[in-house]
Amino acid sequence: MARDTRRQRRRARSESAPEEQPKPKAPARAARSRQLQQRPASQPVKQQTGRREAAPRGKFVRESWGELRKVEWPGRNQVVQGTIVVIIACAIVGAYLWVADLGFKNLVENIILRQG
Repeated sequence: MARDTRRQRRRARSESAPEEQPKPKAPARAARSRQLQQRPASQPVKQQTGRREAAPRGKFVRESWGELRKVEWPGRNQVVQGTIVVIIACAIVGAYLWVADLGFKNLVENIILRQG
């Protein structure tokens, strides 16, 4: 459908516009001469000379120190409570791994290796 409308538009343009001669294309010599023209050289790679300034490091330390002052640090009770939660979680995971290890040990010894 889109092709039909384009064709119709082209036909209408060609019928309404007076006959024009198509413009002759530029000779191949002009294109070739553009290709042979000298192009500007690319910029050389910039290299660092001299010593680097220590200012960025000092700025980083100052900004980091300022951010650390903004932090709301946990109180003693929060630290103790968090520590207890971590210890309990480690105990639960350790018990799970211990039981799984016993199960796999029995599986390997009695079923896969079948000693006896």
